[in-house]
Amino acid sequence: MRIPTPLSTTAIAAAVLALPGTATAAPAHLSPLQPAVSLAADRLATADLVAAAKWGTGSPIDDPAREQQVLDNVAAQAQQIGADTDEIRRIFRDQIEANKVVQRGLYAQWTAHPDQAPTTKPDLNTVRQTINAINTALVQALADTTPQRTALTCRPELTVAAVEVTHEKHPDLLHTKALARALPHICRD
Repeated sequence: MRIPTPLSTTAIAAAVLALPGTATAAPAHLSPLQPAVSLAADRLATADLVAAAKWGTGSPIDDPAREQQVLDNVAAQAQQIGADTDEIRRIFRDQIEANKVVQRGLYAQWTAHPDQAPTTKPDLNTVRQTINAINTALVQALADTTPQRTALTCRPELTVAAVEVTHEKHPDLLHTKALARALPHICRD
């Protein structure tokens, strides 16, 4: 197994950030990894709600018990569909860490600019139901793309997928950085 280097994450982020700022008609998907990367981006979008739910409550961003529960759940789902449970755990560890990148970034922003802090708190249990549904879909997308994720072309395909998703969803810089953090173990190399 290859341990991802900062360069691989940086290369993905650089490719994503190099996109033109103007949107045109949505391109046909060029990468078979686009659905998995899109789900990773959707999962990252929930980080805003998680941060808002925790903000000002004293609840820490790091929640080892919840993280273990997520990892156990996705591993069980992977086992049920015949996917590699260790691989799914590694990929979802990246998802969790990427989510925390967004939460920490938002906390820093809200601390520096209290007027931008959320004034309402989403129900964390409801947000977690959304996360669980995305997790289930992501486990399936990862299982469905195992041949592409084990191919020599995986890294370029992953970069193309990240560019496609960024073009489609228009994330801000914080979420773009977090998306790059969510992807290092997608490719098996």
